[in-house]
Amino acid sequence: MPINITMPALSPTMEEGNLAKWLVKEGDKVSPGDVIAEIETDKATMEVEAVDEGTVAKLVVPAGTEGVKVNAVIAILAGEGEDASAAAKADGGAAPKAEAPKADAPKAEAPKEAPKPAAAAPAPAKAEPAPVANGHAGGERVFASPLARRIAKDAGVDVGALSGSGPHGRVVKIDVEAAIASGGAKAAPAAKAPAGAPAATPSAKPMSDDQVLKLFAEGSYELVPHDNMRKTIARRLVEAKSTIPHFYLTLDCELDALLALRTQLNAAAPMKKTEKGEVPAYKLSVNDMVIKAMAMALMAVPDANASWTDSAMVKHKHADVGVAVSIPGGLITPIIRHADEKTLSVISNEMKDLASRARSRKLKPEEYQGGTTAVSNLGMFGVKDFAAVINPPHATILAVGAGEQRAVVKNGEIKIATVMSVTLSTDHRAVDGALGAELLGAFKRMIENPMGMLV
Repeated sequence: MPINITMPALSPTMEEGNLAKWLVKEGDKVSPGDVIAEIETDKATMEVEAVDEGTVAKLVVPAGTEGVKVNAVIAILAGEGEDASAAAKADGGAAPKAEAPKADAPKAEAPKEAPKPAAAAPAPAKAEPAPVANGHAGGERVFASPLARRIAKDAGVDVGALSGSGPHGRVVKIDVEAAIASGGAKAAPAAKAPAGAPAATPSAKPMSDDQVLKLFAEGSYELVPHDNMRKTIARRLVEAKSTIPHFYLTLDCELDALLALRTQLNAAAPMKKTEKGEVPAYKLSVNDMVIKAMAMALMAVPDANASWTDSAMVKHKHADVGVAVSIPGGLITPIIRHADEKTLSVISNEMKDLASRARSRKLKPEEYQGGTTAVSNLGMFGVKDFAAVINPPHATILAVGAGEQRAVVKNGEIKIATVMSVTLSTDHRAVDGALGAELLGAFKRMIENPMGMLV
């Protein structure tokens, strides 16, 4: 009996991914554990292993296909003793059905646009059965993801009128986007308008693609489609700024003692043998020490080491510090787990490894999801200070500026000191002003008295 290989869910929130590369071809034999494909999620490229033994009868989804939905059939495996060509033909009817949901919005539009000119007779048979089959009949509960509901609400689309392509007929983001693109959901805004929506509502909506492009002369630009990472970053930033009440605290930290200690520690680093010869076992950066100081500050002010939920405050027992890393096309935040318990040398080496694998998109989801706070450092670019956007479920993020020599007053005299400005963004629901100030004060003490990070 043919075995269907489906698109795996590589993280709890994954709804679709890109099939970047096949590492097998039709006719190849595979065993459990063999790597057969590479799947791109919004943040990383993951290898997919076979779980069954057999012969690859058919590659249903070609390499390079984008927007392949979780649980959609991507390949067919012939079992032991089964003819591969027969297996491919026998399951040939099921493959197109599984592939149809994977198609991008244009394919979803075609069936909806095409029947419209001749909608007089077939309309009842076309429009009604799909919603009812998926549990979306008028008076029944509508199954839709929270993201799909929000996009539908903003666009004035009735999710109850859509046929969901997610598990068990659930309406997901791509279904709503396809309906908006096809124009088939334009009736919902009409129903929304009579409901008493004020005139200010339309003006508050963002400009459409067509409205934006009309502002520029034709031929003066090129369109670069968004990849999954950029779409995810945009969605999460909008969610963060629209749902988290940010407020900001800024102070200056003197770095001279920290820089002197860093020089001493790096000079004392033991040598280790590598393929390139002997190299220091570690090389600390200012950012490594900032990570450690933030982790220890959270442990010193445990009420600030929290995450907000509607039902309860999540108090964390350890400081898991995410560190913003710039990668081609976007940003990712790998996490130093239990940073409060790790030495500076361990943090430094772990951070170098995470950053390297982040730039090649080889991080595992558990290496960049979660965390209790984050650090974003733009000091290496000469940025003096800035305010970072909180990354849910964190309640804080520390924006770190450049260390620079400034004139400071000490004991009534003007002195020169190396000063770094830091800005703490906090979720006011979880961290109040006084608590945020206490956390930032604890961080400043660690930075200006760095020996405390060694004990």
